[in-house]
Amino acid sequence: MTTPTKTKHPRAFEPATLGLLVVCAAVGAVIGLQIITTLGVTPNTALIGVLVAVALSRVPLAVLRPFRSVHRQNLVQSTISTATFAAANSLLLPIAIPVVLGRPGLVWPMLIGAGLAMLIDFVMLYWLFDSKVFPGSGAWPPGVAAAEAIKAGDEGGKRAALLGAGTAVGLFGSWLGVPMSAFGVAFIGNVVALTMFGVGLLARGYSADLFGVDIAAHYIPHGLMVGAGLVALIQALMVVFRGRRTPEPAGSTGDSAVERTTYTRDDSAASRGLGRGFVLYVGAAILLATTGGLIGDLGFGDLVLWVLYAAVSCIIAEFIVGLSAMHSGWFPSFATSLIFLTIGMLLGFPPIALALLVGFIAAGGPAFADAGYDFKAGWLLRGRGSDPAFELAGRRQQLFAGVIGMAVAGAVVALTYHVYFDRDLFPPIVQVYAKTIQAGADQDLIGKLLLWAVPGAIIQALGGAKRQMGILLATGTLIVNPIAGWTVLAGIVLRVAYRRWKGPEAESQMTIAAAGFIAGDALWGFGNSLVKTKF
Repeated sequence: MTTPTKTKHPRAFEPATLGLLVVCAAVGAVIGLQIITTLGVTPNTALIGVLVAVALSRVPLAVLRPFRSVHRQNLVQSTISTATFAAANSLLLPIAIPVVLGRPGLVWPMLIGAGLAMLIDFVMLYWLFDSKVFPGSGAWPPGVAAAEAIKAGDEGGKRAALLGAGTAVGLFGSWLGVPMSAFGVAFIGNVVALTMFGVGLLARGYSADLFGVDIAAHYIPHGLMVGAGLVALIQALMVVFRGRRTPEPAGSTGDSAVERTTYTRDDSAASRGLGRGFVLYVGAAILLATTGGLIGDLGFGDLVLWVLYAAVSCIIAEFIVGLSAMHSGWFPSFATSLIFLTIGMLLGFPPIALALLVGFIAAGGPAFADAGYDFKAGWLLRGRGSDPAFELAGRRQQLFAGVIGMAVAGAVVALTYHVYFDRDLFPPIVQVYAKTIQAGADQDLIGKLLLWAVPGAIIQALGGAKRQMGILLATGTLIVNPIAGWTVLAGIVLRVAYRRWKGPEAESQMTIAAAGFIAGDALWGFGNSLVKTKF
Protein backbone atom coordinates (compact mmCIF):
# COMPACT_ATOMS: atom_id res chain seq x y z
CA MET A 1 0.00 0.00 0.00
CA THR A 2 1.35 3.44 -0.93
CA THR A 3 2.21 5.66 1.99
CA PRO A 4 0.41 9.00 1.60
CA THR A 5 2.70 11.96 1.05
CA LYS A 6 2.94 14.67 3.67
CA THR A 7 3.13 17.30 0.94
CA LYS A 8 -0.06 19.29 0.49
CA HIS A 9 -0.88 20.20 -3.08
CA PRO A 10 -1.10 23.95 -3.77
CA ARG A 11 -4.63 25.29 -4.13
CA ALA A 12 -5.94 27.12 -7.17
CA PHE A 13 -7.89 29.59 -5.01
CA GLU A 14 -4.91 30.85 -3.00
CA PRO A 15 -4.99 34.65 -3.51
CA ALA A 16 -1.65 35.01 -5.33
CA THR A 17 -2.25 31.91 -7.44
CA LEU A 18 -5.81 32.90 -8.28
CA GLY A 19 -4.72 36.36 -9.38
CA LEU A 20 -2.09 34.96 -11.75
CA LEU A 21 -4.51 32.35 -13.09
CA VAL A 22 -7.10 35.01 -13.95
CA VAL A 23 -4.52 37.17 -15.74
CA CYS A 24 -3.11 34.21 -17.69
CA ALA A 25 -6.61 33.03 -18.59
CA ALA A 26 -7.54 36.46 -19.96
CA VAL A 27 -4.36 36.60 -22.06
CA GLY A 28 -4.92 33.06 -23.35
CA ALA A 29 -8.54 33.79 -24.23
CA VAL A 30 -7.67 36.92 -26.23
CA ILE A 31 -4.88 35.10 -28.07
CA GLY A 32 -7.21 32.21 -28.91
CA LEU A 33 -9.97 34.49 -30.22
CA GLN A 34 -7.65 36.56 -32.34
CA ILE A 35 -5.87 33.65 -33.97
CA ILE A 36 -8.88 31.41 -34.66
CA THR A 37 -10.71 34.27 -36.40
CA THR A 38 -7.74 35.19 -38.59
CA LEU A 39 -5.91 31.90 -39.16
CA GLY A 40 -8.54 29.29 -38.31
CA VAL A 41 -6.34 27.46 -35.80
CA THR A 42 -5.90 27.48 -32.05
CA PRO A 43 -2.33 27.64 -30.72
CA ASN A 44 -1.09 25.44 -27.91
CA THR A 45 -0.53 27.99 -25.15
CA ALA A 46 0.23 25.42 -22.43
CA LEU A 47 3.96 25.82 -23.00
CA ILE A 48 3.59 29.61 -22.93
CA GLY A 49 2.01 29.17 -19.52
CA VAL A 50 4.96 27.01 -18.48
CA LEU A 51 7.45 29.68 -19.57
CA VAL A 52 5.49 32.40 -17.73
CA ALA A 53 5.33 30.36 -14.53
CA VAL A 54 9.00 29.33 -14.66
CA ALA A 55 10.08 32.91 -15.38
CA LEU A 56 8.02 34.28 -12.49
CA SER A 57 9.45 31.67 -10.14
CA ARG A 58 12.94 33.04 -10.85
CA VAL A 59 12.05 36.64 -9.95
CA PRO A 60 13.61 37.39 -6.51
CA LEU A 61 10.40 38.59 -4.87
CA ALA A 62 8.85 36.93 -1.83
CA VAL A 63 5.35 37.04 -3.33
CA LEU A 64 6.54 35.02 -6.34
CA ARG A 65 8.63 32.48 -4.44
CA PRO A 66 5.72 30.00 -4.15
CA PHE A 67 5.73 29.63 -7.95
CA ARG A 68 8.95 27.66 -7.74
CA SER A 69 6.60 24.75 -7.02
CA VAL A 70 6.18 22.63 -10.14
CA HIS A 71 2.60 22.00 -9.05
CA ARG A 72 1.71 25.71 -9.09
CA GLN A 73 3.37 25.97 -12.48
CA ASN A 74 1.16 23.10 -13.60
CA LEU A 75 -1.92 25.04 -12.48
CA VAL A 76 -0.81 28.09 -14.47
CA GLN A 77 -0.15 25.93 -17.54
CA SER A 78 -3.56 24.26 -17.18
CA THR A 79 -5.44 27.54 -16.87
CA ILE A 80 -3.98 29.36 -19.87
CA SER A 81 -4.32 26.27 -22.06
CA THR A 82 -7.94 25.73 -21.05
CA ALA A 83 -8.84 29.39 -21.53
CA THR A 84 -7.37 29.47 -25.04
CA PHE A 85 -9.28 26.46 -26.32
CA ALA A 86 -12.42 27.40 -24.39
CA ALA A 87 -12.67 30.90 -25.83
CA ALA A 88 -11.78 29.99 -29.41
CA ASN A 89 -13.04 26.46 -30.09
CA SER A 90 -15.72 25.93 -27.48
CA LEU A 91 -17.44 29.32 -27.33
CA LEU A 92 -16.75 31.73 -30.19
CA LEU A 93 -16.97 29.06 -32.89
CA PRO A 94 -20.42 27.75 -31.86
CA ILE A 95 -22.01 31.19 -31.44
CA ALA A 96 -20.72 32.24 -34.86
CA ILE A 97 -22.77 29.54 -36.61
CA PRO A 98 -26.26 31.06 -36.11
CA VAL A 99 -24.86 34.52 -36.92
CA VAL A 100 -23.52 33.35 -40.29
CA LEU A 101 -26.92 31.74 -40.95
CA GLY A 102 -28.66 35.05 -40.30
CA ARG A 103 -29.98 34.32 -36.80
CA PRO A 104 -27.96 36.59 -34.45
CA GLY A 105 -30.74 36.35 -31.88
CA LEU A 106 -29.55 32.82 -31.09
CA VAL A 107 -26.10 33.95 -29.92
CA TRP A 108 -26.95 33.90 -26.23
CA PRO A 109 -28.83 30.57 -26.20
CA MET A 110 -25.94 29.07 -28.16
CA LEU A 111 -23.38 30.63 -25.81
CA ILE A 112 -25.15 29.09 -22.80
CA GLY A 113 -25.52 25.71 -24.50
CA ALA A 114 -21.92 25.69 -25.71
CA GLY A 115 -20.68 26.73 -22.29
CA LEU A 116 -22.55 23.85 -20.67
CA ALA A 117 -21.26 21.36 -23.26
CA MET A 118 -17.72 22.60 -22.70
CA LEU A 119 -18.03 22.28 -18.94
CA ILE A 120 -19.64 18.83 -19.10
CA ASP A 121 -16.91 17.48 -21.37
CA PHE A 122 -14.22 18.93 -19.11
CA VAL A 123 -15.76 17.43 -15.99
CA MET A 124 -16.30 14.09 -17.73
CA LEU A 125 -12.61 13.84 -18.55
CA TYR A 126 -11.94 14.63 -14.87
CA TRP A 127 -14.16 11.66 -13.96
CA LEU A 128 -12.64 9.36 -16.60
CA PHE A 129 -8.95 10.30 -16.55
CA ASP A 130 -6.64 7.55 -15.31
CA SER A 131 -9.28 4.88 -15.78
CA LYS A 132 -8.94 1.92 -18.13
CA VAL A 133 -10.57 3.91 -20.92
CA PHE A 134 -8.36 7.00 -20.63
CA PRO A 135 -5.34 5.92 -18.56
CA GLY A 136 -2.81 8.36 -17.20
CA SER A 137 -0.16 6.13 -18.76
CA GLY A 138 -1.58 6.92 -22.21
CA ALA A 139 0.60 8.98 -24.53
CA TRP A 140 -1.15 12.41 -24.38
CA PRO A 141 1.94 13.91 -26.13
CA PRO A 142 1.39 17.65 -25.49
CA GLY A 143 0.96 16.85 -21.80
CA VAL A 144 4.30 15.07 -21.80
CA ALA A 145 5.89 18.12 -23.43
CA ALA A 146 4.46 20.46 -20.78
CA ALA A 147 5.56 18.23 -17.91
CA GLU A 148 9.08 17.82 -19.27
CA ALA A 149 9.39 21.58 -19.74
CA ILE A 150 8.39 22.16 -16.13
CA LYS A 151 10.77 19.46 -14.88
CA ALA A 152 13.63 20.85 -16.93
CA GLY A 153 13.08 24.32 -15.50
CA ASP A 154 13.04 22.87 -11.99
CA GLU A 155 15.87 20.31 -12.18
CA GLY A 156 18.21 21.57 -14.90
CA GLY A 157 21.17 19.30 -15.71
CA LYS A 158 21.10 16.68 -18.46
CA ARG A 159 17.32 16.68 -18.64
CA ALA A 160 17.26 20.41 -19.36
CA ALA A 161 20.07 20.08 -21.89
CA LEU A 162 18.32 17.29 -23.79
CA LEU A 163 14.99 19.12 -23.71
CA GLY A 164 16.68 22.30 -24.89
CA ALA A 165 18.39 20.47 -27.74
CA GLY A 166 15.08 18.86 -28.73
CA THR A 167 13.34 22.24 -28.62
CA ALA A 168 16.03 23.74 -30.86
CA VAL A 169 15.58 20.89 -33.33
CA GLY A 170 11.81 21.38 -33.16
CA LEU A 171 12.13 25.10 -33.88
CA PHE A 172 14.54 24.53 -36.76
CA GLY A 173 12.43 21.76 -38.29
CA SER A 174 9.28 23.88 -38.01
CA TRP A 175 11.09 26.75 -39.69
CA LEU A 176 11.85 24.38 -42.57
CA GLY A 177 8.18 23.46 -42.79
CA VAL A 178 8.42 20.02 -41.14
CA PRO A 179 5.55 19.27 -38.70
CA MET A 180 7.82 18.55 -35.73
CA SER A 181 4.93 17.85 -33.37
CA ALA A 182 4.11 14.84 -35.57
CA PHE A 183 7.78 13.78 -35.38
CA GLY A 184 7.75 14.06 -31.59
CA VAL A 185 4.50 12.16 -31.25
CA ALA A 186 6.08 9.22 -33.10
CA PHE A 187 8.47 8.72 -30.17
CA ILE A 188 5.74 8.71 -27.50
CA GLY A 189 2.52 7.11 -28.75
CA ASN A 190 1.55 3.54 -29.55
CA VAL A 191 3.52 2.38 -32.61
CA VAL A 192 0.62 0.49 -34.23
CA ALA A 193 -1.86 3.30 -33.69
CA LEU A 194 0.53 5.92 -35.02
CA THR A 195 1.37 3.79 -38.05
CA MET A 196 -2.33 3.76 -38.92
CA PHE A 197 -2.43 7.52 -38.36
CA GLY A 198 0.49 8.00 -40.75
CA VAL A 199 -1.11 5.73 -43.34
CA GLY A 200 -4.32 7.74 -43.11
CA LEU A 201 -2.47 11.01 -43.61
CA LEU A 202 -0.74 9.64 -46.72
CA ALA A 203 -3.98 8.19 -48.09
CA ARG A 204 -5.71 11.57 -47.80
CA GLY A 205 -2.72 13.39 -49.26
CA TYR A 206 -2.06 11.24 -52.31
CA SER A 207 -5.24 9.33 -53.20
CA ALA A 208 -6.29 11.86 -55.83
CA ASP A 209 -2.86 11.99 -57.49
CA LEU A 210 -2.17 8.25 -57.43
CA PHE A 211 -5.61 6.76 -57.97
CA GLY A 212 -7.69 9.66 -59.25
CA VAL A 213 -10.03 9.39 -56.26
CA ASP A 214 -10.69 12.24 -53.85
CA ILE A 215 -11.57 10.23 -50.76
CA ALA A 216 -13.06 13.30 -49.05
CA ALA A 217 -15.48 13.89 -51.94
CA HIS A 218 -16.73 10.31 -51.53
CA TYR A 219 -17.07 10.75 -47.74
CA ILE A 220 -14.69 7.85 -47.11
CA PRO A 221 -13.03 9.49 -44.06
CA HIS A 222 -16.43 10.32 -42.61
CA GLY A 223 -17.72 6.79 -43.06
CA LEU A 224 -14.56 5.29 -41.56
CA MET A 225 -14.89 7.53 -38.52
CA VAL A 226 -18.58 6.72 -38.05
CA GLY A 227 -17.88 2.97 -38.00
CA ALA A 228 -14.71 3.26 -35.91
CA GLY A 229 -16.34 5.70 -33.49
CA LEU A 230 -19.31 3.46 -32.79
CA VAL A 231 -17.06 0.43 -32.21
CA ALA A 232 -14.74 2.54 -30.01
CA LEU A 233 -17.66 3.53 -27.80
CA ILE A 234 -18.78 -0.10 -27.53
CA GLN A 235 -15.23 -1.15 -26.66
CA ALA A 236 -15.02 1.49 -23.97
CA LEU A 237 -18.32 0.40 -22.43
CA MET A 238 -17.20 -3.24 -22.55
CA VAL A 239 -13.93 -2.38 -20.78
CA VAL A 240 -15.79 -0.58 -18.01
CA PHE A 241 -18.67 -2.98 -17.46
CA ARG A 242 -16.64 -6.17 -17.96
CA GLY A 243 -14.33 -4.93 -15.23
CA ARG A 244 -17.25 -4.40 -12.88
CA ARG A 245 -18.46 -7.96 -13.40
CA THR A 246 -15.03 -9.51 -12.86
CA PRO A 247 -13.33 -7.70 -9.97
CA GLU A 248 -9.54 -7.55 -9.96
CA PRO A 249 -7.01 -6.83 -7.26
CA ALA A 250 -7.15 -3.18 -6.24
CA GLY A 251 -5.28 -0.90 -8.57
CA SER A 252 -4.56 -3.57 -11.17
CA THR A 253 -5.38 -3.75 -14.84
CA GLY A 254 -5.47 -7.53 -14.82
CA ASP A 255 -3.02 -7.64 -17.73
CA SER A 256 0.43 -9.21 -17.82
CA ALA A 257 3.05 -8.22 -15.33
CA VAL A 258 4.77 -6.09 -17.93
CA GLU A 259 1.64 -4.01 -18.54
CA ARG A 260 0.31 -4.04 -15.00
CA THR A 261 -0.39 -0.54 -13.71
CA THR A 262 -2.54 1.30 -11.20
CA TYR A 263 -5.56 3.48 -11.79
CA THR A 264 -6.99 6.21 -9.63
CA ARG A 265 -10.44 5.75 -11.22
CA ASP A 266 -11.85 2.26 -10.95
CA ASP A 267 -14.46 0.77 -13.27
CA SER A 268 -17.41 1.76 -11.12
CA ALA A 269 -16.23 5.38 -10.98
CA ALA A 270 -15.79 5.41 -14.77
CA SER A 271 -19.25 3.99 -15.38
CA ARG A 272 -20.79 6.51 -12.99
CA GLY A 273 -18.97 9.27 -14.86
CA LEU A 274 -20.41 8.08 -18.16
CA GLY A 275 -23.90 7.88 -16.73
CA ARG A 276 -23.76 11.29 -15.10
CA GLY A 277 -22.31 12.79 -18.25
CA PHE A 278 -25.16 11.47 -20.37
CA VAL A 279 -27.78 12.80 -17.95
CA LEU A 280 -26.08 16.21 -17.87
CA TYR A 281 -25.95 16.29 -21.66
CA VAL A 282 -29.65 15.50 -21.91
CA GLY A 283 -30.41 18.32 -19.48
CA ALA A 284 -28.19 20.77 -21.36
CA ALA A 285 -29.74 19.76 -24.70
CA ILE A 286 -33.24 20.34 -23.31
CA LEU A 287 -32.22 23.80 -22.08
CA LEU A 288 -30.67 24.64 -25.45
CA ALA A 289 -33.73 23.42 -27.31
CA THR A 290 -35.98 25.50 -25.05
CA THR A 291 -34.01 28.76 -25.20
CA GLY A 292 -33.24 28.27 -28.88
CA GLY A 293 -36.91 28.03 -29.82
CA LEU A 294 -36.86 24.45 -31.06
CA ILE A 295 -40.00 23.62 -29.10
CA GLY A 296 -41.97 25.69 -31.60
CA ASP A 297 -40.08 24.39 -34.65
CA LEU A 298 -40.15 20.65 -33.90
CA GLY A 299 -42.95 18.28 -33.03
CA PHE A 300 -42.74 16.38 -29.75
CA GLY A 301 -41.31 13.23 -31.33
CA ASP A 302 -38.71 15.16 -33.33
CA LEU A 303 -37.80 17.20 -30.26
CA VAL A 304 -37.16 14.07 -28.20
CA LEU A 305 -35.11 12.63 -31.06
CA TRP A 306 -33.08 15.85 -31.31
CA VAL A 307 -32.33 15.90 -27.57
CA LEU A 308 -31.28 12.24 -27.46
CA TYR A 309 -29.29 12.50 -30.67
CA ALA A 310 -27.48 15.60 -29.38
CA ALA A 311 -26.57 13.90 -26.09
CA VAL A 312 -25.42 10.64 -27.69
CA SER A 313 -23.47 12.52 -30.37
CA CYS A 314 -21.62 14.54 -27.74
CA ILE A 315 -20.62 11.34 -25.90
CA ILE A 316 -19.41 9.60 -29.08
CA ALA A 317 -17.66 12.76 -30.30
CA GLU A 318 -15.78 13.19 -27.05
CA PHE A 319 -14.59 9.57 -27.22
CA ILE A 320 -13.42 10.01 -30.81
CA VAL A 321 -11.66 13.28 -30.04
CA GLY A 322 -10.28 12.03 -26.72
CA LEU A 323 -8.89 8.77 -28.07
CA SER A 324 -7.29 10.56 -31.03
CA ALA A 325 -5.77 13.14 -28.70
CA MET A 326 -4.50 10.50 -26.28
CA HIS A 327 -2.80 8.39 -28.93
CA SER A 328 -1.61 10.96 -31.45
CA GLY A 329 -1.78 14.43 -29.91
CA TRP A 330 -4.10 15.45 -32.79
CA PHE A 331 -7.86 15.66 -32.45
CA PRO A 332 -10.28 16.03 -35.40
CA SER A 333 -12.93 18.03 -33.56
CA PHE A 334 -14.02 20.09 -36.59
CA ALA A 335 -14.37 17.03 -38.81
CA THR A 336 -16.09 14.99 -36.12
CA SER A 337 -18.70 17.71 -35.62
CA LEU A 338 -19.23 17.82 -39.40
CA ILE A 339 -19.89 14.07 -39.42
CA PHE A 340 -22.63 14.34 -36.80
CA LEU A 341 -24.04 17.39 -38.59
CA THR A 342 -24.28 15.32 -41.77
CA ILE A 343 -26.10 12.50 -39.97
CA GLY A 344 -28.41 15.07 -38.37
CA MET A 345 -29.28 16.37 -41.83
CA LEU A 346 -30.13 12.84 -42.93
CA LEU A 347 -32.44 12.56 -39.91
CA GLY A 348 -34.38 15.50 -41.31
CA PHE A 349 -33.74 18.22 -38.71
CA PRO A 350 -34.43 21.78 -39.94
CA PRO A 351 -31.59 24.32 -40.42
CA ILE A 352 -31.81 26.06 -37.05
CA ALA A 353 -31.94 22.75 -35.19
CA LEU A 354 -28.84 21.68 -37.14
CA ALA A 355 -27.03 24.94 -36.33
CA LEU A 356 -27.64 24.51 -32.61
CA LEU A 357 -26.75 20.82 -32.86
CA VAL A 358 -23.36 21.27 -34.51
CA GLY A 359 -22.44 24.13 -32.17
CA PHE A 360 -23.38 22.03 -29.16
CA ILE A 361 -21.26 19.08 -30.35
CA ALA A 362 -18.30 21.23 -31.44
CA ALA A 363 -18.06 22.92 -28.04
CA GLY A 364 -17.12 19.86 -26.03
CA GLY A 365 -14.41 17.93 -27.85
CA PRO A 366 -11.57 20.48 -27.54
CA ALA A 367 -12.24 20.87 -23.81
CA PHE A 368 -12.10 17.09 -23.37
CA ALA A 369 -8.83 16.70 -25.29
CA ASP A 370 -7.11 19.70 -23.74
CA ALA A 371 -8.05 18.53 -20.25
CA GLY A 372 -6.37 15.21 -21.05
CA TYR A 373 -3.13 16.98 -21.93
CA ASP A 374 -3.23 19.06 -18.74
CA PHE A 375 -4.09 16.14 -16.47
CA LYS A 376 -1.33 14.09 -18.09
CA ALA A 377 1.21 16.81 -17.29
CA GLY A 378 0.01 16.90 -13.68
CA TRP A 379 0.01 13.10 -13.45
CA LEU A 380 3.66 13.00 -14.48
CA LEU A 381 4.68 15.81 -12.12
CA ARG A 382 2.87 14.19 -9.19
CA GLY A 383 4.66 10.87 -9.56
CA ARG A 384 2.58 8.92 -12.09
CA GLY A 385 -0.15 8.10 -9.60
CA SER A 386 2.24 6.46 -7.10
CA ASP A 387 0.43 8.33 -4.32
CA PRO A 388 -3.28 8.14 -5.25
CA ALA A 389 -4.38 10.62 -2.57
CA PHE A 390 -1.91 13.28 -3.72
CA GLU A 391 -2.69 12.59 -7.38
CA LEU A 392 -6.44 13.02 -6.85
CA ALA A 393 -5.92 16.15 -4.75
CA GLY A 394 -3.74 17.67 -7.46
CA ARG A 395 -6.14 16.73 -10.23
CA ARG A 396 -8.96 18.34 -8.29
CA GLN A 397 -6.99 21.59 -8.13
CA GLN A 398 -6.39 21.33 -11.88
CA LEU A 399 -10.15 20.98 -12.28
CA PHE A 400 -10.61 24.23 -10.36
CA ALA A 401 -7.86 25.91 -12.42
CA GLY A 402 -9.59 24.80 -15.63
CA VAL A 403 -12.96 26.09 -14.44
CA ILE A 404 -11.33 29.44 -13.67
CA GLY A 405 -9.93 29.47 -17.20
CA MET A 406 -13.35 28.65 -18.65
CA ALA A 407 -15.10 31.32 -16.59
CA VAL A 408 -12.65 33.99 -17.68
CA ALA A 409 -12.88 32.79 -21.30
CA GLY A 410 -16.68 32.97 -21.12
CA ALA A 411 -16.53 36.54 -19.85
CA VAL A 412 -14.04 37.56 -22.55
CA VAL A 413 -16.18 36.05 -25.32
CA ALA A 414 -19.41 37.58 -23.99
CA LEU A 415 -17.81 41.03 -23.88
CA THR A 416 -15.91 40.94 -27.17
CA TYR A 417 -17.65 38.63 -29.67
CA HIS A 418 -19.45 41.50 -31.40
CA VAL A 419 -16.08 43.17 -32.08
CA TYR A 420 -15.09 40.21 -34.25
CA PHE A 421 -18.48 39.61 -35.84
CA ASP A 422 -18.96 43.30 -36.70
CA ARG A 423 -15.66 43.12 -38.62
CA ASP A 424 -16.83 39.94 -40.37
CA LEU A 425 -14.21 37.87 -38.56
CA PHE A 426 -15.45 34.31 -38.12
CA PRO A 427 -13.59 31.02 -37.61
CA PRO A 428 -13.24 29.62 -41.17
CA ILE A 429 -14.79 26.25 -40.28
CA VAL A 430 -18.05 28.08 -39.46
CA GLN A 431 -18.50 28.83 -43.15
CA VAL A 432 -18.17 25.10 -43.87
CA TYR A 433 -20.86 24.25 -41.33
CA ALA A 434 -23.16 26.97 -42.66
CA LYS A 435 -22.76 25.99 -46.31
CA THR A 436 -23.35 22.35 -45.43
CA ILE A 437 -26.60 23.22 -43.65
CA GLN A 438 -27.74 25.50 -46.47
CA ALA A 439 -26.96 22.87 -49.12
CA GLY A 440 -29.35 20.39 -47.54
CA ALA A 441 -29.04 16.64 -47.22
CA ASP A 442 -27.93 14.50 -50.12
CA GLN A 443 -29.79 11.21 -49.77
CA ASP A 444 -26.88 9.44 -51.44
CA LEU A 445 -24.76 10.33 -48.40
CA ILE A 446 -26.24 7.70 -46.15
CA GLY A 447 -25.22 4.94 -48.54
CA LYS A 448 -21.65 6.26 -48.69
CA LEU A 449 -21.41 6.62 -44.92
CA LEU A 450 -22.75 3.13 -44.26
CA LEU A 451 -20.53 1.61 -46.93
CA TRP A 452 -17.29 2.96 -45.46
CA ALA A 453 -18.45 2.59 -41.86
CA VAL A 454 -18.07 -1.18 -42.30
CA PRO A 455 -14.27 -1.24 -42.89
CA GLY A 456 -13.85 1.45 -40.22
CA ALA A 457 -15.68 -0.73 -37.71
CA ILE A 458 -13.75 -3.87 -38.72
CA ILE A 459 -10.33 -2.18 -38.42
CA GLN A 460 -11.25 -0.69 -35.05
CA ALA A 461 -12.47 -4.08 -33.80
CA LEU A 462 -9.32 -5.86 -35.00
CA GLY A 463 -7.03 -3.35 -33.31
CA GLY A 464 -8.82 -3.48 -29.99
CA ALA A 465 -9.37 -0.77 -27.40
CA LYS A 466 -5.67 -0.24 -26.71
CA ARG A 467 -4.47 0.39 -30.26
CA GLN A 468 -7.49 2.34 -31.61
CA MET A 469 -6.46 1.51 -35.18
CA GLY A 470 -9.75 2.52 -36.77
CA ILE A 471 -9.96 5.85 -34.95
CA LEU A 472 -6.39 6.78 -35.84
CA LEU A 473 -6.74 5.71 -39.47
CA ALA A 474 -9.92 7.78 -39.82
CA THR A 475 -8.27 10.73 -38.04
CA GLY A 476 -5.44 10.67 -40.58
CA THR A 477 -7.82 10.57 -43.54
CA LEU A 478 -9.66 13.62 -42.19
CA ILE A 479 -6.49 15.75 -42.17
CA VAL A 480 -4.86 17.20 -45.29
CA ASN A 481 -1.18 17.02 -44.32
CA PRO A 482 0.76 14.34 -46.21
CA ILE A 483 4.10 15.70 -44.96
CA ALA A 484 2.97 14.88 -41.44
CA GLY A 485 2.32 11.31 -42.59
CA TRP A 486 5.88 10.88 -43.83
CA THR A 487 7.16 12.56 -40.66
CA VAL A 488 5.25 10.22 -38.36
CA LEU A 489 6.39 7.10 -40.19
CA ALA A 490 10.00 8.32 -40.30
CA GLY A 491 9.87 9.00 -36.57
CA ILE A 492 8.55 5.50 -35.89
CA VAL A 493 11.40 3.94 -37.89
CA LEU A 494 13.98 5.99 -35.98
CA ARG A 495 12.30 5.14 -32.69
CA VAL A 496 12.42 1.40 -33.31
CA ALA A 497 16.04 1.57 -34.53
CA TYR A 498 17.21 3.66 -31.57
CA ARG A 499 15.40 1.40 -29.10
CA ARG A 500 17.17 -1.67 -30.52
CA TRP A 501 20.52 0.12 -30.41
CA LYS A 502 20.33 1.61 -26.90
CA GLY A 503 18.01 -0.82 -25.14
CA PRO A 504 15.61 0.12 -22.32
CA GLU A 505 17.49 3.33 -21.45
CA ALA A 506 16.41 4.76 -24.79
CA GLU A 507 12.80 5.24 -23.65
CA SER A 508 13.40 8.12 -21.24
CA GLN A 509 15.83 9.80 -23.62
CA MET A 510 13.40 9.61 -26.51
CA THR A 511 10.53 10.90 -24.37
CA ILE A 512 12.46 14.01 -23.28
CA ALA A 513 13.75 14.68 -26.79
CA ALA A 514 10.26 14.18 -28.23
CA ALA A 515 8.87 16.64 -25.69
CA GLY A 516 11.42 19.11 -27.00
CA PHE A 517 10.38 18.51 -30.61
CA ILE A 518 6.73 19.14 -29.69
CA ALA A 519 7.63 22.19 -27.58
CA GLY A 520 9.70 23.67 -30.40
CA ASP A 521 6.88 23.13 -32.88
CA ALA A 522 4.34 24.68 -30.48
CA LEU A 523 6.54 27.71 -29.80
CA TRP A 524 7.20 28.23 -33.51
CA GLY A 525 3.51 27.90 -34.33
CA PHE A 526 2.57 30.29 -31.55
CA GLY A 527 5.15 32.88 -32.51
CA ASN A 528 4.37 32.57 -36.20
CA SER A 529 0.67 33.03 -35.47
CA LEU A 530 1.36 36.22 -33.53
CA VAL A 531 3.47 37.58 -36.37
CA LYS A 532 0.70 36.91 -38.90
CA THR A 533 -2.02 38.26 -36.63
CA LYS A 534 -2.70 41.95 -36.11
CA PHE A 535 -3.81 42.56 -32.56
